[in-house]
Amino acid sequence: MGTEGAGALLERAGRLTLQTGNLLNWGCLRKKCPATPSEEVRDCIQKTMTEWSSKISQDQNQETLEVLECTVAQAIEKINPEERDELKVSAKLFIVGSNSSSIRDAVDLACSALGVAQLDSVIIAPPPVEDGTNLSLEYLQPYWKELENLVQNKKIVAIGTSDLDKVLLEQLYLWAQVKPSSNQVNLASCCVMPPDLTAFAKECDIQLLTHNDPKELLCEGSFQEVLRESIQNVKANEWIPLWLLRYSVIVKSRGIIKSKGYIIQAKRNAS
Repeated sequence: MGTEGAGALLERAGRLTLQTGNLLNWGCLRKKCPATPSEEVRDCIQKTMTEWSSKISQDQNQETLEVLECTVAQAIEKINPEERDELKVSAKLFIVGSNSSSIRDAVDLACSALGVAQLDSVIIAPPPVEDGTNLSLEYLQPYWKELENLVQNKKIVAIGTSDLDKVLLEQLYLWAQVKPSSNQVNLASCCVMPPDLTAFAKECDIQLLTHNDPKELLCEGSFQEVLRESIQNVKANEWIPLWLLRYSVIVKSRGIIKSKGYIIQAKRNAS
């Protein structure tokens, strides 16, 4: 059926969940030169959708599913329970066009994809704010409360933030019941860690990490463009990405990445 079948399924679905599986199993991606994070996401979406659509059968084409699962079976790799204690499972969650309630969906899907009961750490990237609006504690609070609930329910061990300056990190730390264990700082914004941020983090035992993710790792237009490139006759403009989660599984004793992948959820806004 190919991409025509995929387009038909997408026209009837309300949501799309895309899972890349372990990117280290994708030989074509492994051979490529390191791309920017945004380019990597686009490549992963395109290759996953192309592979998935090529395997749609006539029977599947007749189905109507509210949530369409777009995965490549051979790339999915669950963690062996006997190895779980030797591994650290981390995730960074980017909220694109949704609300704080999506955090639970993202964490549940990541746990299910990897076959684990909980994630060791989750960092949340600040959700996009409206133009002319500054990021504030009040804006972050509902997202952080959702993360705190997941810590209390033992779905996450530690939670962290990204791109908060000293003032906002301190406000969050003083307000939060579950304190941030880490804060990522963008390498593009500073060559040297701000001294006030470093001092506060040291005082409160918050780990400062670096990253090179853009402010918008996957914007609405980029997602629609890659959807259009991957699936024939798809009404790409109806699809809005809700969130993107990037996970990594690291062997603690050796510090090497055993698995890395993306999970993305989008919804269809049919007019």
